[in-house]
Formats: sequence, structure tokens, C-alpha cells
Amino acid sequence: MKLRVKSDEYNPLLRRREVLFEVDHGEEGGTPRRVEVRRALAEELKADLECVYVRRIETLTGTTIAVGEAHVYDTPEQARFVEPEFIKRRNQAGEGEGAGE
Repeated sequence: MKLRVKSDEYNPLLRRREVLFEVDHGEEGGTPRRVEVRRALAEELKADLECVYVRRIETLTGTTIAVGEAHVYDTPEQARFVEPEFIKRRNQAGEGEGAGE
């Protein structure tokens, strides 16, 4: 899985970075799991894993390229305050989690 950040803008009002990214998952199969992408983004952006939330990820039709959007907060407390509950649940490593969940 190769991750490339396409856009990285800071939102001072919500104290977060708003990131657009691209993942080339090549021969690995389908769209990568959110948890894997979240870890890769945290490593790439040198951020705490608890501050990174993948909002969406989808593979472009007929390709092995997935595009997505993530938020990287200044603190885990800010993330818990701002992110909706369903996004927090989708970003947890857990049972039966799929890429689109």
C-alpha cells in the first residue's frame, strides 16, 4: 500500500488538519481497511494515532487507487469533542470492520 497526501490544510477554528489522500493498493486486493489507512496516515503525518480520523475512503472504478479524506486533530480531546460518534466507531479497530464502514 502506497500512501500519498494530495492536500493538507489547517483549520484553526476546529484545530485540525484536513487531509485529502490517495492510496495505491495494487495487487493487495480491495480497498484497504480504515484502520490500516489510519495507521499509515498517522505515520506519514507524524501524528498521534488517537488524533487521526479517516472520514471516507473509496476506490476509483476500474483502478487500484483509493481516494479519501481524513481529519488530524491537535489533541485527542478535540477529536472526541468534534468528530461525530459514527466516525469514531468506524475508525476503531474491531470486529468485522470493512473499508466502507
